[in-house]
Parts: sequence; structure tokens; C-alpha cells
Amino acid sequence: MSTPVIDWILAEWIAGRLAGEGDARLPVLDLEPIVADAGARVSDYTGLFPSAPLPAPEAISRREWVSANLASTQALLEPTLERAADRLGRVKPSAQLWLEAAGSGEVGLLVGYLGKRVLGQYELVLLPERAAGHEPRLLFVMPNLAESIQRLGADEREFVTWVALHEVTHAVQFGGVPWLQDHLAGLVRELLAGAEERMVRKRELRLPSAATVRRVGRAALRVDLIGMVASDSERAVMNQAQAVMAVIEGHAEHVMDAVAPDLLPSLPRLRQGLDERRQVQGPLSRLLSRLLGLELKLEQYRRGKIFCDEIVRQAGPEAMSKLFSSAQMLPSLAEVDAPSSWLQRCM
Repeated sequence: MSTPVIDWILAEWIAGRLAGEGDARLPVLDLEPIVADAGARVSDYTGLFPSAPLPAPEAISRREWVSANLASTQALLEPTLERAADRLGRVKPSAQLWLEAAGSGEVGLLVGYLGKRVLGQYELVLLPERAAGHEPRLLFVMPNLAESIQRLGADEREFVTWVALHEVTHAVQFGGVPWLQDHLAGLVRELLAGAEERMVRKRELRLPSAATVRRVGRAALRVDLIGMVASDSERAVMNQAQAVMAVIEGHAEHVMDAVAPDLLPSLPRLRQGLDERRQVQGPLSRLLSRLLGLELKLEQYRRGKIFCDEIVRQAGPEAMSKLFSSAQMLPSLAEVDAPSSWLQRCM
């Protein structure tokens, strides 16, 4: 068996130290009725009804979020990294140590940084071989919610409800669209296979270079997958993945605004505050975002929401049901930026 390219224990230690604990007063709320109400509202609006009950909400710490996401990332990346290492053979111990340190530090830094910012997460298990016995989870990172509530001066029930609407929409999307998880998993497999081939072609160190490890790690953790793509032959798959993620995120943004007005009196201020939180960062945060490529997530929110808002404006909420009727109905990346062209094709 090959030596792991990433020391996951070290990565978790780095991420946990960076994420910290947070010191704001945690919200004291019963999440279950909030999630149940959000699920009913989202299904009523979207016409999507999950085939199984939504995951029970879990109030977790930053370190628990770090641990959960590193476990998911390890399950996603390690088979690819190990196959590439096996194909390339052994390297000098000094080179192996350097690769492990670089890869572990990069992953730990990224997960720790995200651990201080993520408010909630529908943790989807993408690959079928891992899905057995690992059901999706609905996570609420309470220290981050607390800090945002404090910073925005928001009512804690309203703010938590609003975040729940976004994450519950993801749960309804994947629970109510039988083919969506397999479709996204297929794109992930194609991109991972391409990443493995590129690692094998880089033989200078006879293992994937630290830069390659970092690029693949960033991409999988960001979910958007763009960092895994380098060749022209993979460009179409990359564009497909970007378009799918833009629709998934944009649809959730649209839905949370559409169903919230009679539920959240402070909706306009919440939207403004959260948009500012996503965009306005201190110098260090801005530098880290640029280095780690996290701006793409913000772009997915923006582009996808504009797309969904526009198709509803032009054709009504019923047009949204077409989005998830089949994989062929999903917009291309070009159509995400031109909603009228998607409407002409699909309506």
C-alpha cells in the first residue's frame, strides 16, 4: 500500500487550531420545528417532495464541522491520490515528507478557514460506495451563526430560520430529484479521473506535485470542481459542473427569498447583511479567498440566483419545475448567463 499523500490527522489538527471555538453567545433554539416548517414551505413553493424524511438538524461546533468535512474530503480524494501514487511508485523519504507536509497544510488551512465562516451545510454524500451507511446530514455551525447574529444585530430566530431555508432547499433538491445526486457524482468521477491522469503525467517527483495536490484539494473542498480541470477535453465537463452548481446554489437563494417574506419581517435587512458578509472581508480574509479560489462560490450564488429570478419573472414559478425534470433540462453554462435562451429551449 502506498504512503498517503495527505496526513489527515495533521490536516485536522491544523484546521481545528485555525477554526478555533468562537466566543459569541450561542442561539438557544429548537432546530427541529424550524427545519420542518422550512421543508414544508420549500416543497410547497418548488413542487419538489423528498422521497424520505429530511435529515435531523444537528447543532455543531466548528471543530465538529472540520472533522465531518475532512472525513468527507478524505473519502472523496484519497482513492484518487492513492491510485496515482501506486502507479508512480516510491519516492525518496525526504520528498515524501515534503509532499505530505505541503498537502496536509494546504487542506488544513482551507478547512480551518471555512470552519470559521460556514453557517450551515447540507452535507451530501456524493459517491455511491461511500453513501451506504453514511446518510446526508443537515448541519448548523452554532458559533458562526452566533457571530453573524451579533454582527448584524439580527433576531436569532429569524436569522437561523433564513439559513435553514437555504440548507433545507438543498435537502429538498437532492431528496426530491432522484437523478440529481447520480448526475453530480458522475461529473465528479470524470473530473477525478482526469486529475489522476494529470498527476501520473507529472513525473518530476514521481508523485503528484504539491501544487497538484493543492489544486485538487481546493477544488473538491470548494465543491465547484473547477480546479481539477486543465485540459481542453475536460472543459465541457467543467462547464457542466459549474452550471449544475450555479443552478443548485442559485435555486436555493431564490427559494429562500421567495418563501420568506411572510415569515421573516427583517428579510431585506437580512439579505443585505448576508450579501455584505459574503463580499466584504478584511485584508487577510480577502487574500486567503483569492489564494484559495473561494470567490467562485460567491459567483455561483450570484449567477445562479439571477438565472432563477429571471426565469420566474418571465415565465412564473412553474418554470422552475422544468429545471429538475431531467438532466437534459439543466442549463448550460452559457444559458445560466442568458436565461431567455434556456426558456426558449425548454418552455
